[in-house]
Amino acid sequence: MRLNALLMCRDHESLRLLAAGMDQLKIEKEACPSVSDALELLTQRYYSALVVDFELPAAAQVARLARMAPPRRRPVLFAMIGERTDVALAFQAGANFVLYKPLALAQLSRSLRAGRGFMQPDRRRSTRHKVEALVYLRFGDVCAMPAIVLDLHEQGLLVQAAEPLPAGELPLRFILPGTTHLIEGTGEVIWADDNGRAGIFPSELSSSSRKQLKNWMAKRSSKKPAARVSDRSKKARMPASSTY
Repeated sequence: MRLNALLMCRDHESLRLLAAGMDQLKIEKEACPSVSDALELLTQRYYSALVVDFELPAAAQVARLARMAPPRRRPVLFAMIGERTDVALAFQAGANFVLYKPLALAQLSRSLRAGRGFMQPDRRRSTRHKVEALVYLRFGDVCAMPAIVLDLHEQGLLVQAAEPLPAGELPLRFILPGTTHLIEGTGEVIWADDNGRAGIFPSELSSSSRKQLKNWMAKRSSKKPAARVSDRSKKARMPASSTY
């Protein structure tokens, strides 16, 4: 399987050098100048490496979310920093290697060669993670905070954010995994820990969102293999019901 990399960068010269260095090591690359697009791509597919230009707004947020993936699905993170970028910020966000701007091909090649040994090949090129999707959370007048939906069930959403979430109600917007359906409404943070994980109950949803969510859950349940039930268990089993 081939190695691949996502490059979150807008500088043409840096992209040219990154492409040249990765071509030497036969690493496929995909450039993405937008933070929102980078977050979407990271939840949709696996990348062996992630190169983030820390001079872009919200770069550290993208890096922290990428480092929250399970170890076997976690990209090697290369942080590009300029003269005004604090190198400590890059390492705090989870960077494995630092690339100093302006890039020099010799230095870049050495760093890529060192990181290549830690990269995992992409074994599921076009598949979405089991349930993962991207959700944007808004608290008061604060700009929308991206988080990853780790699980979706009758009781609500399990999300992973880059920082701890405050309790309370918030507007909720996310795309159902594996679809193009937008779910909109209001959610309530019913629990949260210090690592950015939280449980959110969708207290109010639009009628179309509620219908799409119900259909999605029904299709997901129908794909699960039916368990064998003994005659005695059938008599004792109560009918199941679930509402959102």
